[in-house]
Amino acid sequence: MGGRPSSPLDKQQRQHLRGQVDTLMRNFLPCYRGQLAASILRQISREVGPQEPAGSQLLRSKKLPRVREHRGPLTQLRGHPPRWQPIFCVLRGDGRLEWFSHKEEYENGGHPLGSTALTGYTLLTSQREYLRLLDALCSDSLDHTQEEPDSLLEVPVSFPLFLQHPFRRHLCFSAATREAQHAWRLALQGGIRLRGTVLQRSQAPAARAFLDAVRLYRQHQGHFGNDDVTLGSDAEVLTAVLMREQLPALRAQTLPGLRGSGRARAWAWTELLDAVHAAVLAGASAGLCAFQPEKDELLASLEKTIRPDVDQLLRQRARVAGRLRTDIRGPLESCLHREVDPQLPRVVQTLLRTMEASLEAVRTLLAQGMDRLSRRLRQSPSGTQLRREVYSFGEMPWDLALMQTCYCEAERSHRRLGQLAALFGFLGMQSLVFGAQDLAQQLMADAVATFLQLADQCLTMALNCDQAAQRLERVRGRVLKKFKSDSGLAQRKFIRGWGLCIFLPFVLSQLEPSCKKELPEFEGDVLAMGSQALTTEGIYEDVIRGCLLQRIDQELKKTLGANDVSCTLDGCLEVPWEQEGADEETEAERKGGTCPRQPGSGAQIQPLCPLPSRGTFQS
Repeated sequence: MGGRPSSPLDKQQRQHLRGQVDTLMRNFLPCYRGQLAASILRQISREVGPQEPAGSQLLRSKKLPRVREHRGPLTQLRGHPPRWQPIFCVLRGDGRLEWFSHKEEYENGGHPLGSTALTGYTLLTSQREYLRLLDALCSDSLDHTQEEPDSLLEVPVSFPLFLQHPFRRHLCFSAATREAQHAWRLALQGGIRLRGTVLQRSQAPAARAFLDAVRLYRQHQGHFGNDDVTLGSDAEVLTAVLMREQLPALRAQTLPGLRGSGRARAWAWTELLDAVHAAVLAGASAGLCAFQPEKDELLASLEKTIRPDVDQLLRQRARVAGRLRTDIRGPLESCLHREVDPQLPRVVQTLLRTMEASLEAVRTLLAQGMDRLSRRLRQSPSGTQLRREVYSFGEMPWDLALMQTCYCEAERSHRRLGQLAALFGFLGMQSLVFGAQDLAQQLMADAVATFLQLADQCLTMALNCDQAAQRLERVRGRVLKKFKSDSGLAQRKFIRGWGLCIFLPFVLSQLEPSCKKELPEFEGDVLAMGSQALTTEGIYEDVIRGCLLQRIDQELKKTLGANDVSCTLDGCLEVPWEQEGADEETEAERKGGTCPRQPGSGAQIQPLCPLPSRGTFQS
């Protein structure tokens, strides 16, 4: 394992990478500007359009997603040649991992030996599986006859934690006990998900615009089909896009020059990739920071110019969409009938089973938590134990060990659904699983917040223990009823949104040769509208998206037996997290309903035992 890159990135290589980043930004930013305009139009049209009945019945939790800080001793494979060395590791609440030489260094505020954001990593706890992965990195250069006989990774590791990244140096840790390994596994997986879905969780128009722009940019490069490249912050996403583009040339140019053989060469390859990734990330961060003032000005300008003309723009858009729909109906229906319809029932049913199992696990945990609070209220209504139970209940959504049963349910159909979706070029199963887990966590957080607020409003000092328990039981029933309603709505949104992610890029790629050539004849009408919020390509995709949604809705009605599964397109594509004051994580920003009280009788009842003071049920 002693192989290293023959040399660090030299000046010429760094200049080349800067040039590649500059080219990426020049080609990407026009897509981003266009999608910012389209996103603002979408937001304004939703605001001024007919107001639909409120869908969610649960209160929205005001707590932002986070992971609990986790820390403890580990050993790490590091150095040249690599050897196992003791360290003290800390996982921060924002999903950043740091490691120190010893615990005292951390407690005294010392600088860490190293740190990394967990974006894009995959955690492995099997040494055999990790070694197979390492062997595959340089499979064309494996020569075990030259392998070092005392290779450190050949020594069995009892409780390993391998963090693998497609473009970064691998991190190899080991815990002292199986219990410690399990705790670190849960914490690291939580950090990976938190860092990965920062853009998907955001409700901000700019976040939606950025993700759409990445998809369009890649389509223009000939890449149709969703994958996990959009996990992470804006700069991390652009870095992953460019790394994927450059990886084949990078392998061809640099792999032959790496010293060592077999796994030693693979280890050296990951170190070289890490240097390239760091250089590209720095360039992408700088590019986005430079664009931030223009972006802020553009968003303010778009709001002022689009809002007064939104009705006219939407009418003009509808006319062009109608004509486009007529022109492409034949090829589109043929493609849907031939390619999509045969697989759509299985995809919808698998997505539905994934969410049903996960949300049923959430409901079970929620009911158990409410029951524990009710029992504690009867036993010790005013003691510290009750307050401790309330705090634990409020922390349920962020308790990784507790929520693991829900998260595991979201992972069970990974292979089956992945095989179905791969037929359509969809390789974003990690993003899909993360989306299901985020949704389960959000619904748990909303239900917990709703229960605590209703309980605090409905319990008073005028009640005795039995009356208070009865009130709490009624609150429990109301919360479960609201949870059932919101779960059904969330399932439908999840299936529609991810159904589109699976099928839309595929259909667009199939229609590219025949239908895309029809678009220039509509350019004049679109340009005459005089708004950058409307483009021929955008209207064309909306037409195809609408037809796909009709298919998905029809299948949902068959599967669910529901009379009405309709909801707005935007609503179904939005992710569940409501983050007031939390925009998408940009490089520039990194730097720079109630429950009425139950009426009581006219006479005040003297409690048989002291009830909790007002505010006890506020977590």
